[in-house]
Amino acid sequence: MRLYPIKTAKIFKSIFNKWTWSFNTSQKEVYLTFDDGPIPNITPWVLTELKKHNAKATFFCIGDNIKKHPEVFQQIITENHRIGNHTFHHLKGWKTDTKKYIENILLTEAYIPKKKQKLFRPPYGKISLKQSKKLLELGYKIIMWDVLSADFDKHLSAKDCIKNVLSKVENGSIIVFHDSEKAFPRLQETLPKVLSELTKKGYSFKAIS
Repeated sequence: MRLYPIKTAKIFKSIFNKWTWSFNTSQKEVYLTFDDGPIPNITPWVLTELKKHNAKATFFCIGDNIKKHPEVFQQIITENHRIGNHTFHHLKGWKTDTKKYIENILLTEAYIPKKKQKLFRPPYGKISLKQSKKLLELGYKIIMWDVLSADFDKHLSAKDCIKNVLSKVENGSIIVFHDSEKAFPRLQETLPKVLSELTKKGYSFKAIS
């Protein structure tokens, strides 16, 4: 039984309106995001697929993975994609003390090239209001999502993940994928199909600015 929504409800977006769930646009633009990297072989594969469609994306990276795989991290930057913070140890906000949570985020920030706007996505999408308030005060933009591919779910097939995206996407959608070992068995079929189908429908792929 699935315990997570594929499409974020509008009422939820309106309640937590200080977080970014999607972008209001009449243009056929979508925002692909990738969580949990960088991972050797997997992240470079994602970059190759994106390049085939002249697509830009945003990668929410785990600090420990940046530390372990700096050359893969640099490849993301070199290919002009955007970097976001996903904590250093993939912490679950609801189960982590706020001070420890913020320190973990700042530890990751030390590895990320400085931008005027700092992007953050909470692992599991779980963050307390206290943690959120502190991050907003520190100048972070909290990026959630509009459409979940659910490529992390081992009980789903790639066809399920493809359907999740193509049936729910709309102008300005922020779509979540994972460049992780856990998700890759589904991602390797899902991402090329999604890129191909959305390109046919006239969509362009933007990084979050």
